[in-house]
Amino acid sequence: MNKLLMVLGSSVMLLAACGGEEVTDEGDETEEDQEFTLEELGEYDGQDGNEAYVAVDGVVYDVTDVEEWEDGVHDPAGGLEAGDDHTEEIEEAPHGTDVLEDLPTVGTLEE
Repeated sequence: MNKLLMVLGSSVMLLAACGGEEVTDEGDETEEDQEFTLEELGEYDGQDGNEAYVAVDGVVYDVTDVEEWEDGVHDPAGGLEAGDDHTEEIEEAPHGTDVLEDLPTVGTLEE
């Protein structure tokens, strides 16, 4: 009987710890769903505490935590600035678009 009570008590504690809240993402807009105008993208320049975003081929990437984009400036590329569309520049870059594969996407650039 004691074992049964212990099992039931453990089960109740486990259920209580889970909280019973229903998790749903219905109606929640994630950052990946955002559509940016070029003007809005410009606000994400990596300066003054802002996130650093860049667009390439219509996709907006978060480069905030990328060392090469410190303070929103990509020094190895001659000082490219975050908050802009760099589709043309990346085509000329020695690394090409491979560097984009592991970056988080936050949305798309409005055409």
